Amino acid sequence: MFRIITVCTGNICRSPMAELMLIRALEEAGLSDSATVDSAGTTDYEVGRPIDRRASRKLELQGITSTTHRARRFEDNWFRDRDLILALNYDHYEDLRALAPDDEGRTKVRMLRDFDPDMARRDPSEQGIEDPWYGDESGFDNSWDLIQAAVPGIVRHVQQVLDERR
Repeated sequence: MFRIITVCTGNICRSPMAELMLIRALEEAGLSDSATVDSAGTTDYEVGRPIDRRASRKLELQGITSTTHRARRFEDNWFRDRDLILALNYDHYEDLRALAPDDEGRTKVRMLRDFDPDMARRDPSEQGIEDPWYGDESGFDNSWDLIQAAVPGIVRHVQQVLDERR
């Protein structure tokens, strides 16, 4: 099983959006039996809370249900059992790489937008997705668009890794 985790600050906006978008994309690609996705935050600010209502509304407009999501904080031991740790912003990327127990753990941490062909060759500091929590609905539309641009590349990456493992 290939395990992915998406990570943002509080786990109520960007990372659950990315998680649920990736789950659907992996299902559509026929990979849901071979790959799983979950999400977490780098802080405990929102632990136990549901997804932000604006993020939920954006997902629902796209046919994705988010009613069961509850925020949680990233746990150090997840470096062992996750294959890909996707940071949604550069500060998450830095925090996760600093938290990694070793080089192997650090190599699992990638910026989500590194899988967007238009962003792949850019420095991680240029690949972030701004926190939409502070704004209005347009921030969630922007988050959707930026995440969606990376989703096909992530699915291709998962397929490649699974093919190599076989």
